[in-house]
Amino acid sequence: MATLYTEQSKNARKTWLLMAVFLVVIVALGYAISYVYQSPIIFYIAIIFSVVMNIAGYWYSDKIALAMSGAKEIKHEDDEELFHIVENLSITAGLPMPKLYIINDPAPNAFATGRDKNHSAVAVTSGLRQMMDKSELEGVLAHELSHIGNRDILLSTIVVVLVGFIAILANIFTRSMWLGGGRSRSDREGGQVGTILAIVSVIFIILSPIIATLIQLAISRKREFLADASGALLTRYPEGLANALQKIGSYSAPMVKANNATAHLFISNPFGPRAGKGIAKLFMTHPPIQERVQALLGDNYKM
Repeated sequence: MATLYTEQSKNARKTWLLMAVFLVVIVALGYAISYVYQSPIIFYIAIIFSVVMNIAGYWYSDKIALAMSGAKEIKHEDDEELFHIVENLSITAGLPMPKLYIINDPAPNAFATGRDKNHSAVAVTSGLRQMMDKSELEGVLAHELSHIGNRDILLSTIVVVLVGFIAILANIFTRSMWLGGGRSRSDREGGQVGTILAIVSVIFIILSPIIATLIQLAISRKREFLADASGALLTRYPEGLANALQKIGSYSAPMVKANNATAHLFISNPFGPRAGKGIAKLFMTHPPIQERVQALLGDNYKM
């Protein structure tokens, strides 16, 4: 019989499997470019540029995300109940108390950010604060603290590095094609096999950013399931988070400052609920609310 513990373990294994696939895509992309062009210096420059840019992003990504969302830091006296809930959950989870922020927005939502558990922050919207009762608020905050405890922020940073790296390599290759740069190895070796391999390599390089983005979104969806399961374990009351998710899903308007760059950080899509069927599900930043509630409540969930 599946439990929250087995669900947590299963989602963790799937996430790291997706990360392994991501690395395979990068290796394949590097090989494709090296096969088509005889200019390894482009490869080295792309690596250096990607590492430098993403190290800077690692250190300042939390400040950028909070600023883009219009979040303002609050103190204990501003919302004592909110602080006490987060303090109690942090103690239970064995985490340092994160900084708390409020986003003046009627849409119910929340997110956690920071590079590690010692440099973390949790932001909630005014709409979430007003709409949720205590058990539902605890469920949402436990979900966000689980992102911190599960090191989702670090994993998300790694994924951003990989996506950026792939996008840079593909962009360099595309620009060099338009400029007529590079030299095809098939021209040098000749033969149908070399020509076919060169064509396949070019197609793969052009499509690689799309592949990388799909993997990134898949990882984001798996982390939401994992944080749901971890949050329910933390409160020992999965109904609280399930009820909160249903309330969030019933609010259709987007957030005022919804942004594609930070959408994956929130507990729910800041652009509003999206239908998650067929191919459209591949491009979602979050799994459908119904599936998340089903995972939390199991056989007790009634559509």
